[in-house]
Amino acid sequence: MKKFHLIICALIAIITANAATFSGTIPVMYIYTSNGAEITSKDTYIDANFYIDPKSSGYTATGSASSTVAMKIRGRGNTSWTNYDKKPYRFKLTVGIKLLDMPKSKNYCLLAYADDDLAFIRNAMGFKLSKCLNLSYTPRYRPVEVMLNGSYIGLYFLTESVRVDKDRVAITKQNDNETDNSLITGGWLLELDNADDEAQVKITEGNGNTMRFTYKDPEELSSAQTNYLTGQLNSMNNAIYATDKSSTTWENYINMDTLARFYIVQEIMDNTEAFHGSTYLYKQRGTANIWSFGPVWDFANAYRRTEQQFIYKNSPYTQHWIAEIAKFPRFQAKVKELWKEFYTTQYPTLSTYIDTYVSEISSAISSDYQRWPSYGTSNSATMKAEFKQLLDARIQWLNTQWDPAGIDDVIMDENDIPIEYYNLQGVKVENPQSGLYIRIKGNKANKIIL
Repeated sequence: MKKFHLIICALIAIITANAATFSGTIPVMYIYTSNGAEITSKDTYIDANFYIDPKSSGYTATGSASSTVAMKIRGRGNTSWTNYDKKPYRFKLTVGIKLLDMPKSKNYCLLAYADDDLAFIRNAMGFKLSKCLNLSYTPRYRPVEVMLNGSYIGLYFLTESVRVDKDRVAITKQNDNETDNSLITGGWLLELDNADDEAQVKITEGNGNTMRFTYKDPEELSSAQTNYLTGQLNSMNNAIYATDKSSTTWENYINMDTLARFYIVQEIMDNTEAFHGSTYLYKQRGTANIWSFGPVWDFANAYRRTEQQFIYKNSPYTQHWIAEIAKFPRFQAKVKELWKEFYTTQYPTLSTYIDTYVSEISSAISSDYQRWPSYGTSNSATMKAEFKQLLDARIQWLNTQWDPAGIDDVIMDENDIPIEYYNLQGVKVENPQSGLYIRIKGNKANKIIL
């Protein structure tokens, strides 16, 4: 009986998959692999052809049914590749092409977001916030419905891959296996990663954890490049874990402004996986240039918990650096400064953005759910309302922490805020006895009598 039940379930799934088709309300991408081969590897590309029908979107078509474009395609991702039947892909073209009016490139991704049960809003909002916080580059994307070898496989997001390029991470490219010391000072694109990879430099964090940095560009390192990169990462780490949090040494290595903007995006999204994986850093060539954070990428773990606390508090993931950086008063002040601007000018625009975004893809969401009833949602309106509630609650909580007119501390716990005592002659007193003193707590002072 049990075997019979399983067979029936499998037949229902097959029938459901075959019955599902695209909504036609957004662009449709048709992909045909060579000889109908399945895409089974995230390491090995296979040959394929494609074309994109923009439908009524207003975007420019790419190819046609009678004139397809050559591509090579493979799987991508970690848990998104192994844990879901709806798979994400990466593909590359022979020559750079504008797809759906995005800047010309050879390299793109098709992201599935099979784990996003909030009407596919998580990553869209993360990318939107990146723009609101004026990070230098945010990956562009277009919602598309995908047909693979004649079968509908759902709603996807045609997205720019993160790479060094004039229209993406706009830094001077560094050659693989470079040995010239003047040329290895920049052109770096790294990912703070959570999985082992052959193309990595590892260091020991100040708290004893292992940090893995996957070098995306260049892709192959000479010993000179390896030594330079390792030295830079260790110097950053040592400066971040300085005992004196009034030190500015770490700012000689990390662009605090980009880090603060990147960090605020992650906090708004309550992305507890940030600073654990999918966290990018880049550096332009030149000894005077320092490391910047960005672009944003993966928000799959946004809004996965109920309590309101900073992302590095009780995170299910091993995060790196951010809890220690959050102790620096200058970083706290920068966060407050940027938050005030965001809360005043950008926050009021987010509700309309969500409405417009979900309206655009709502029919495609329904078609995707018919194809993948174990994922996604059957009611985009309900999930949109839930997402708005989560977003608003998070922003209001952060405002109680970061409003310049609010509490003393910006990020640090009450017990972490340094308190110093001075007598009326301005001399610091380590163990004040009875008398009149000035107490300095964080960046605030008041007279007290002991």
